[in-house]
Amino acid sequence: MPSVENVVGQAAATSVLSEAQIETAIAEGIASLDLAGRRVLVLVPDRTRTMPLPLFFRLLAKHLVPQARAVDFLVALGTHPALSDEAMLQMFGLTPPERERYPNVRLLNHTWDDPRSLATVGTISAAEVREVSGGRLKLEVPVRLNRLVLEHDHVLVCGPVFPHEIAGFSGGNKYFFPGIAGADVIDFTHWLGALITTHEVIGRIDTPVRRAIDRAAAMIPVPRSAICSVIVNEGVAGVFVGGAEAAWRQAAALSAERHVIWRDAPVRQVLAVLPPMYGELWVGAKGMYKTEPVVADGGEVILYAPHLRSVSTAHGAILGQVGYHVRDYFVAQWNRFRHLPWSVLAHSTHLKGAGAYSNGVEWPRIRVTLATGISAQECRALNLDYRDPKTIDPAAFADREGEGILYVPKAGEYLYRLR
Repeated sequence: MPSVENVVGQAAATSVLSEAQIETAIAEGIASLDLAGRRVLVLVPDRTRTMPLPLFFRLLAKHLVPQARAVDFLVALGTHPALSDEAMLQMFGLTPPERERYPNVRLLNHTWDDPRSLATVGTISAAEVREVSGGRLKLEVPVRLNRLVLEHDHVLVCGPVFPHEIAGFSGGNKYFFPGIAGADVIDFTHWLGALITTHEVIGRIDTPVRRAIDRAAAMIPVPRSAICSVIVNEGVAGVFVGGAEAAWRQAAALSAERHVIWRDAPVRQVLAVLPPMYGELWVGAKGMYKTEPVVADGGEVILYAPHLRSVSTAHGAILGQVGYHVRDYFVAQWNRFRHLPWSVLAHSTHLKGAGAYSNGVEWPRIRVTLATGISAQECRALNLDYRDPKTIDPAAFADREGEGILYVPKAGEYLYRLR
């Protein structure tokens, strides 16, 4: 079912919106969607995305909850770990007493690995996959997602838009796939992005992966709309409410202006300081994705995060077996790896970065070094470099761009690119 096309929005080209402007956009947008008496499912991000979710929750509680028949919030975890009750309340900015004010509002985790929670809404045919992938893949992809979608009258995506290594830009229909999807679509879209490479995808609005995601979303038999926001370090730069595709496209255009930092020359080293919201390498790898484009051949990205001690709760065992490798390492030995989750292989090659492989020898374009709580022994086993975080003073990396060193104090969301 196609989404609504009208968009109500507020945007700031160089500054940020006031809370009153944000509320106006949401209030007018909700009014335009005609959700009175409807059962509404709201999809929101987890704690690995920067967003003032408590503010957005308060505004939805004010302008949506009183008029809707029911409102449930589903965290679009993808394959990220589920949130505890305490973490859920913290993310929504609610104390236990405040939570009791909304007895008819549910706060729920997506469970991607529980078949009972999923429903099939269609299939992307092999011919469609071949077309959208440019001939890179040919297989049927069952389109499964959380069955809660089918138990509501309307689905409202509420999340930020940033440059993204797989889809080009995050947000919009990506909250369905992979946000609340089953493994089939997750594996397909991630591996397609890996085959195309991060370099060709990240920061581009029109990508094969986005087209595949939109194709899958069109199979959902429930009306879809979105509140797409653009969040910068200073606050909220834009809010767009309307059809899932149309609102996302406007937000992505603003994100391309606000989240991309252009440089005139490459650097030889990056110190990417990962914020606490990245508790696993699975998401902390974004510090590599967003800075790799400006690193010179033979250069290095250091991911600095003393707090980060885990590769991945969900996928760590497989990554421990496989390690991190360039794309061609997997492509050249596909029969050896094809039975493993493709999303895990995609993460592996995205973090390792561009490079080549032939005759049993791998040549990464740059070096990826972990200065985290992950041990030197584990880093070596993962095919990554190690540096003791105690030997690093982040302040010593600042203001050294004249030496070819880039310091990123909050890595993972702003994209660095060469002019």
